[in-house]
Amino acid sequence: MFRRPWVVAGKLNNALQITALDDVATAIGLEARLPLANALAICPQLQVFDHDDAADAQALSHIADWCDRFTPLVALDPPDGLLLDISGCAHLFGGEANMLRTVSLSLGQQGFFVSAAIAGTPACARAIAYATNNRIVPEGGEAEAVGPLPVSALGADETITRGLRRAGLKTIGDVAARAPHEITARFGAAFTALLQEALGREDAPISPRKPLPDFMAEQRFAEPVTTQEVIAAALSHLARVLVFTMERQGKGARLLEANFFRTDGAMRTIAVEAGQPVTRVQVADRLFRERLDALSDPIDPGFGFDLIRLSARRVEVVVQAQRDFDPRAQDNDDVADLIDRIAARIGSRRVVVYLPQDTHIPDKATLAVPAQYHLPDAGQAIWPERYAGEPPLRPLRMFEPPEQIDVISMFPDGPPAQFKWRRAQHRIANVEGPERIAMEWWTQPADLPGNKDTRTRDYFRIEDHDGCRFWLYREGIYRREVKKFRWFMQGVFA
Repeated sequence: MFRRPWVVAGKLNNALQITALDDVATAIGLEARLPLANALAICPQLQVFDHDDAADAQALSHIADWCDRFTPLVALDPPDGLLLDISGCAHLFGGEANMLRTVSLSLGQQGFFVSAAIAGTPACARAIAYATNNRIVPEGGEAEAVGPLPVSALGADETITRGLRRAGLKTIGDVAARAPHEITARFGAAFTALLQEALGREDAPISPRKPLPDFMAEQRFAEPVTTQEVIAAALSHLARVLVFTMERQGKGARLLEANFFRTDGAMRTIAVEAGQPVTRVQVADRLFRERLDALSDPIDPGFGFDLIRLSARRVEVVVQAQRDFDPRAQDNDDVADLIDRIAARIGSRRVVVYLPQDTHIPDKATLAVPAQYHLPDAGQAIWPERYAGEPPLRPLRMFEPPEQIDVISMFPDGPPAQFKWRRAQHRIANVEGPERIAMEWWTQPADLPGNKDTRTRDYFRIEDHDGCRFWLYREGIYRREVKKFRWFMQGVFA
């Protein structure tokens, strides 16, 4: 049965050109970078899909996540390539040949067409994969392997490739036969470095998309696992191995990340943080249990996980502290443990402590920071002293930013006698103020119009007839000739 050829077309050099095509389109003579108008003239039945850079990048990122099962050093090689540093890990998969076959077969089962190669340098592997498939270049054989390949296999800029062809240099071997200084003078030092790397004479490390974890443990399964009990047991076993390894070096984990690799190519990541370095398996188990219980979308094993990995993404040196009989030390540990458990459920950014700031601006007097990392700082913070027996001068609840109110009536030279805020009207019974607070003018741009007045605020503590107490301020310095000022709600007293 005849199937219509498929191509993907995108705008290149202000013209629609083919960016990708299937085997049927290749068989009828179409190729990449062919103008779409010429392709339609050759085959009017051509089925055209729009090129989507964002979707391609997302798909490539998902494939890179899946490739983490082979090595943690995975780098993106846009628009359609990946670079894997398999140094020291090929033996885990039965050697380089078996690993190459496993990667290609697994991705092919997911619906991708894969062209892969193994070589001593990234540029050589990229060039070999461009022209052939499933080839392994022996050490020292890079120049011989890439010599017959076309210059386009280097992946250089199209202008450079076109210039090489015009100069009669059609293969990489032709370019390599010329003196390096001639190539540099005509095409630049960057291209010369790329050529030397493809020939195996120089090497350039890849830039992995994720930093290498400090410590890592993983467990592979001969048969995919699907039950929650087996998954939890495997995670606990990996935590035990990881804690033992870190303990030998006197370190503990502050950030733990668990990766679950499914057989269909999907990967799920769960991370937990701790306020103190994790040095016990029970702590890691409890944090991951809290995190898993809080997931709105539980981990779906699908057809099963064939690999589970536990990584310590951030570690610290564990300092052994001498404990006395003070019960407050145990209380601090219990508070830190509670914070970790709550943060595992709702996120570390939602569990905060407040630290005093060296400023007189009310809405900047405190800074909310994650409690997991600043609990000791909050315990040692020095807050401004209050007058004994006096009511609080500042409300406990501040609005950031302050909310503007609608003034209905005014006291003479004073605050509003009646105002509307959040659809409710308030009539003032008691007033205290004003308290004038000038803004930090040295941090504000002085050339903005009106800035000189708005840097000063007159604050009033007020109470309405229902007993609600508010903290209002008037924007700008009060003048009788000014008929209308803007009023804002800064905070609400408890």
